[in-house]
Amino acid sequence: MKVPATGSTVGGTRKPNSPTGGHSVTHGKNGKPTSVTTASGAKASYNSAGKISSIQVSVTDPNDPRRSFDMTISKGAHNQRTIVAKRKDGSRLVTTGAHRGFVEHSFVRNGHPYLRRTYVVNGRSYAAVYRGYPYRGAVYYEYVPAYYYEPAYYGWAYDPWGAPVAYGWGWGVEPWYGYYGDYFAPYPAYADASLWLTDHVLAENLHTAYQAQVDGNGGAPPSTDSGDQTSNAGGAPAAQTATVMTPEVKQAIDEEVKAQLAAEKADASGGIQTATTGDQVPAALDPNHRTFIVSAQLQEQLDGGATCMLSAGDVLTRIDNTPDANQNVKVLVTSNQKGHCPSGTQVAVSVQDLQDMHNDFAAKIDAGLQKLADTQGKNGIPAGPAAGGQKNPEGTANADLTAAADLQQQAQIADQAEAEIKRAQESEHGQKP
Repeated sequence: MKVPATGSTVGGTRKPNSPTGGHSVTHGKNGKPTSVTTASGAKASYNSAGKISSIQVSVTDPNDPRRSFDMTISKGAHNQRTIVAKRKDGSRLVTTGAHRGFVEHSFVRNGHPYLRRTYVVNGRSYAAVYRGYPYRGAVYYEYVPAYYYEPAYYGWAYDPWGAPVAYGWGWGVEPWYGYYGDYFAPYPAYADASLWLTDHVLAENLHTAYQAQVDGNGGAPPSTDSGDQTSNAGGAPAAQTATVMTPEVKQAIDEEVKAQLAAEKADASGGIQTATTGDQVPAALDPNHRTFIVSAQLQEQLDGGATCMLSAGDVLTRIDNTPDANQNVKVLVTSNQKGHCPSGTQVAVSVQDLQDMHNDFAAKIDAGLQKLADTQGKNGIPAGPAAGGQKNPEGTANADLTAAADLQQQAQIADQAEAEIKRAQESEHGQKP
């Protein structure tokens, strides 16, 4: 349906000519739009560069709380799109690309809070479980492994190998690898599995970031200069080039890998037990965890109100232990991709976002351990103890059978909202001289 034309006001709100329909547009003093509200109620917010930063949508179905939700569509510097919908029944849907996302439900097991996330990746669905712990009035959820390997296998992954291994990943033929060539370089050889896992986790995140750009481009690969975020930076001092990931940053990540391996080995050695109760410091605030790999697109605010972008593969160091009143903590950007928050910048990141990064990190290590078990004795990787192990009932849940369809419907609603905003923009453009 054609959006009705509207009158013109700069530095204020443009009201619809028709009282029964149309859209309204608010402009800043520079004449650029700051918001657009469509006839159906979708509202787009713009940054200082005049680009859409987010769209808010609310849908109500009085007969089905699963189809009643508030949705936020976030747009990144490279046109990546993240969709987050919070249903009235308490569940949550998150779409991070054309073929990726998850549906999240809370549940109670043995009197304790849990989350189940059903991830959908290229048509394949699987469930992950997170255990909730209270901490200073909030509840934070921690990833629970679905499987524990034999303690000896964790030891083999932790301890040095007899000699460095020059393992060929085969990434050279993958588009993302060349695109991030000025940012990430794998180790030329691996003295132990923790270094192998360090590169595995970084590679998985960068692959995700690259695919998000491809999805945002309608399937086309990003151009080599697409890292310039000045067109969508909200006035931030954009980093025009990537900061090559230093050996010190990779070493810090390796230490986090070793800490995770040691923790899982201890759990496997002590037998699978139900987690303890009471307050527990989340990994996001644990003094023993300082380094975090960004796993999802984030827009962060700098001092003075400007914003800058982080996405999967950027590296942060937490410099505060105590969150502020908004449950944010200060972090230092220690490694950045092209056009993202520059290295050395301090930004406030929510504790929940840091916890999500740590959870994703732990899950990727588990996936890497499985890949490593499959690779033992091949391609130069030394043989070691059998992985063995056993399933962990606490980390097991059935996947949501409707997750893929729900995420597809969410994407369709987001497409409709973006189309409405585009029509409003086109109508707006037609009004200008």
